[in-house]
Amino acid sequence: MDNVYICLSMDISFSKYQGTGNDFVLIDNMNGMYTGMELEQIKHLCNRKFGIGSDGLIMLNASDKNDFYMDFFNPDGSKSFCGNGARCAVKFAFDSKIVNQYKMSFEAIDGTHNATVCNSEVKLEMSINSIPTKTNLPSDTNEDFIETFFMDTGSPHLVAYVDKLNLLESKRLIQIGQEIRYSPKYIDKGINVNLVYIQDSDDLSIATYERGVENETLSCGTGATACALIHAMQKNQQSGDIRVHTKGGLLQIAYEKNNQCGFNAVYLIGPAMLIYNGTIRI
Repeated sequence: MDNVYICLSMDISFSKYQGTGNDFVLIDNMNGMYTGMELEQIKHLCNRKFGIGSDGLIMLNASDKNDFYMDFFNPDGSKSFCGNGARCAVKFAFDSKIVNQYKMSFEAIDGTHNATVCNSEVKLEMSINSIPTKTNLPSDTNEDFIETFFMDTGSPHLVAYVDKLNLLESKRLIQIGQEIRYSPKYIDKGINVNLVYIQDSDDLSIATYERGVENETLSCGTGATACALIHAMQKNQQSGDIRVHTKGGLLQIAYEKNNQCGFNAVYLIGPAMLIYNGTIRI
């Protein structure tokens, strides 16, 4: 008897959101109907040629303790926390009435977060998993930066300071990002690479190469947070607000330090906007 192959397809309702040019596919999975989506399906939805196209896929799942659980997938199917994605998830939850109040809490891969919607902006409390530490570039990296640091802000980031704004140019960033990310030091777990130029005492410009996307993104929330907190550490101030200019727009990071060289309260603040709603068959 010949083998019979049955191909099952389903229609998925989704929303496309962006936060300073970081774009995401949002899916309401509070009833669990999309649970168990396969890796290839996730990759397909994020693919810019054959799917919807995005910097990540986010499912909002039911939670016993909080308003929802945010399940985030990079375009390659790997998981991490995403700051801009989380802000978009909060705005999506509010717009679609999954949550009916401006303030909400949700779980993610790195723990519980609180957030507030204020018109088109979302203020997100970040989980900080490490203090900024100086680090050396991989031994085979042929770049000379002013200083380089490592910090985990829900996702691991290498932050390198440059002395000219034009050194954030995309072609150069991608070359450096790939060189560091695929070095023996980082090839297994990956690393996000941020180039930072100090415009003023509380103003930074950054460009970010993201693992999982494996390309430059117009903005990175966890990257902006890492860059701002490293800058705050160097300024030696107990609290403040730092403006971070990404290629997709402006983010603000508010912080308070503690006595252990860490941070008590860190907030990522910026816009999160609906692009469109749609349905796709996979």
